[in-house]
Amino acid sequence: MGSLLMPKRSLRDQLLAKRKSCPIETCLGASLQIQQRFLHSEIFAQARSLSLYSPVHNEVLTMEVARQALQSGKCLVYPRVNQAELEFVEVLDIAELRSGHFGVLEPQGSALVPAREIDVMVVPGVAFDLAGHRIGYGRGFYDRALATSPQRGIKVGFAYDFQVVSSLPIAGHDQPLSMLMTESRTLQFAI
Repeated sequence: MGSLLMPKRSLRDQLLAKRKSCPIETCLGASLQIQQRFLHSEIFAQARSLSLYSPVHNEVLTMEVARQALQSGKCLVYPRVNQAELEFVEVLDIAELRSGHFGVLEPQGSALVPAREIDVMVVPGVAFDLAGHRIGYGRGFYDRALATSPQRGIKVGFAYDFQVVSSLPIAGHDQPLSMLMTESRTLQFAI
């Protein structure tokens, strides 16, 4: 897919529609493969703290990673919208998540964890490219949060193979990923 000629909004709309129409069985199977790929990685094994997103609109699921992180004694955090920013809150039980902004499950607790202290941040997106760039939903929440995260923090995208394009139009505020995991491959990026 030659995405450089396609504006972000058109690409976002096209891939969102494709993801939303993906059969649930296909999404479940691919999500399990992606999560298993991540759970068997050194990145997961070495992480002391881990941020996950709550999936919506057929995004790659993260529940198995959450279960394993809690069982392993890792500090598990989820984002919560606070005005125009994301704040990250430690979660001790997945049942603590409640519907929040944009219908996304958010943590309800008060144990805030600064983004700069998160070892691995798993990041959602609509489109990803082969250079480590991503397009989200267009509000910039994750780009602002990733900008405050140190270089040592690992930023991992979870995506279905069909969400990966050769290149994306990027802007100065767009934050690159360290790694992208799909059901068929793991891409590492030099950032």
